[in-house]
Amino acid sequence: MSQKYDLSLIKEVAPNTYEIPIGFVPNMKVPGRFFASPEIFQLAIKEVEEWNENQKSGLPSILQVAHVSTLPGIAKYSLAMPDMHSGYGFSIGGVAAFDLSDLESIVSPGGVGYDINCGVRCLVTNLSYTDIEPKIDELVDEIYKNVPCGVCGKKQDFIKMSDLNHILVKGAKWAVENFYGVQEDLDNCEENGCMPGADLKLISQKVKGSGINQLGTLGSGNHYVEIQRIQEIYDESAAQILNLKKDQIVIMIHCGSRNIGKRLATEYINQMIEENPDEVAKLPDSQLVSSAASSKTGAAYISAMACAANFAWCNRQIITHFVRESFKKVLGRNDLKVDLLYDVAHNIAKIEKHIVDGVEKEFIVHRKGATRSFGPNRPEIPSKYRPIGQPVLIGGSMGTASYILLGTDGAMEKTFGSTCHGAGRTLSRSKASRDITEEHVKEELEEKGVKYRAAGNKTLLEEAPEVYKDIDEVIDICETTGISKKVARTVPLGVIKG
Repeated sequence: MSQKYDLSLIKEVAPNTYEIPIGFVPNMKVPGRFFASPEIFQLAIKEVEEWNENQKSGLPSILQVAHVSTLPGIAKYSLAMPDMHSGYGFSIGGVAAFDLSDLESIVSPGGVGYDINCGVRCLVTNLSYTDIEPKIDELVDEIYKNVPCGVCGKKQDFIKMSDLNHILVKGAKWAVENFYGVQEDLDNCEENGCMPGADLKLISQKVKGSGINQLGTLGSGNHYVEIQRIQEIYDESAAQILNLKKDQIVIMIHCGSRNIGKRLATEYINQMIEENPDEVAKLPDSQLVSSAASSKTGAAYISAMACAANFAWCNRQIITHFVRESFKKVLGRNDLKVDLLYDVAHNIAKIEKHIVDGVEKEFIVHRKGATRSFGPNRPEIPSKYRPIGQPVLIGGSMGTASYILLGTDGAMEKTFGSTCHGAGRTLSRSKASRDITEEHVKEELEEKGVKYRAAGNKTLLEEAPEVYKDIDEVIDICETTGISKKVARTVPLGVIKG
């Protein structure tokens, strides 16, 4: 490690809240703040101490938080949630808001990520564990058959290019209009499943062609469909509004925009580098390349990003349809209900109103591996949830718990209405593949009674529970710092992995 980083400057300013002061790296405009337990704090410090500046990748997340604070127009803090780990440009778990009244304020593809609108939705059923226990294997097999997984998995071929054009503009609304869902699905979706401002003219035929056969597919990595049982309820009154109870069966779906998002991110990163080589050279990390949000390129990226986000919302809606059909076929129940609780994005940049220093302004809020966590009474939340706050869906690692949380007023004050998105990696995919055996992962899942199907054994190794932080610890940090609150803890029964 270079001696220029004085880690002793990083102080705990509130319980589980650490501040990186201005001056930690040159040209910081605001402090950095991140949320961590003492153990997670030490992991983040160790990451810096062991880092070598000659490494071409894997910039420590603390440095990434500090570097983001140098970007034009950033407001209040550069933030990271307790699941923070190294990412492209911004850390995973990173949040940054840029004041749109400042014409220099930027939008950065690295602050959104390649998988634009990667997100989670939760389906709630009228089933209990005893209703499906004998059928879990069959349910997992049926969903695996109907929802293609993996980078090179089976493709879907039920849409034409004209359909894709509508999907990129309409999002999940296209699916509902074509009988892959109901109006209530849109009502219970962030942005109602359709981000405004999508401009089809900005999407090349090459990008469209890369994604046309990927609608209704999971993709690879940590994407999944997971059948879960509610193990514990923490807030009975909120659970009643959310229609949750102990031993109820829920299904979480985690995926994003597939090749559409990846190709668009790549195109705009390259374009921004080509247009601003002198500015890129001044950046502490070239992966932070950006354009002014008010510029032609910045505005184009925001509109193109909306197209990819809409594809992702439609993708999760189509997968929802196939999950519903799978449950109907296997269980054969006429009274079956599989309703959408909520759908949240955790890789996105959105224009939102927030109060900073007593003044309400518009900001473009980047959340990369971070979930919107709006408190009660925000108009963006479905009316039935406004008294309690926005539902927040947090998936754990393979074989571990997941959580249903609520957004809080504390999040509005501290994090621009944001919280964590998962457990957060502690081990890279390549290292996991070297250090963990397939047999070990399979034994661990079998010991827990988790039925699984995966597109390949490589996924089992890369997404093993050992390569992630403890999800319970991460959630407890979010609750103790007041950026979200617990409603329910779920445990997996069956998982279909990308």
